[in-house]
Amino acid sequence: GGREGEGVDPAASRHRRMAGHDSATSRRRLQVGVIVAASVLLRCAVGQYPYSGMGNEGGTVRKDGTKMFGDYEAQRHWMEITLHTPVREWYTPTKQNDLDYWGLDYPPLTAYHSYLCGWIFDKVEPASVALRTSRGYETPSSKLLMRSAALVSDVATLHIGAYVAALAAYPAQGDDRMITAFALVLMQPGFILIDHGHFQFNCVCLGLAAVAAACVCRGAMAEARVGVWQLVGSIMF
Repeated sequence: GGREGEGVDPAASRHRRMAGHDSATSRRRLQVGVIVAASVLLRCAVGQYPYSGMGNEGGTVRKDGTKMFGDYEAQRHWMEITLHTPVREWYTPTKQNDLDYWGLDYPPLTAYHSYLCGWIFDKVEPASVALRTSRGYETPSSKLLMRSAALVSDVATLHIGAYVAALAAYPAQGDDRMITAFALVLMQPGFILIDHGHFQFNCVCLGLAAVAAACVCRGAMAEARVGVWQLVGSIMF
């Protein structure tokens, strides 16, 4: 036998490593939680202000007298069109789908997002997405619905996409650059002002693009199943 205390206890060493790992994980979770909370509060604050085309202020009027409003109305109208017309007519001029009045110009995947929002709106406030009669629809409750849809979509897509992309770029445990990158993406003024002030749903395609970038990074570092990561990244993009 050796002297007392000589050598290293493997169990104690393993316990210290696990404790350090748990501490770093808890710290990262707290940081992510604070960033997400601040991000959501900032978006809610911006959403208190007017949106694009509110009351048709500064908006154009067609020769037939139709008010065009702005991008807020475009997003609402796309919910109306995708909800009430067949998929084959979403991008086609028909009696019910006047492409000169904010014709749908989002790609099919994000058009289905408009459909989902329209389906929910129809259950909560049907008049807000009624076919043709809802043009220029503006009520406090519908504004709350629209703002809420933008916020939930942002958290479900851009927030998650930014996190997985930052984690893929800086995978090392305790690397503060991951937290910095995550915060910088979510606090980017352009993303917040365009989607939650002016009003759009760019967060959906940006979030999917971020997930695609994460898959490409993960595939570049993976020793196996590289093709799977590349395929998933391609689909997300």
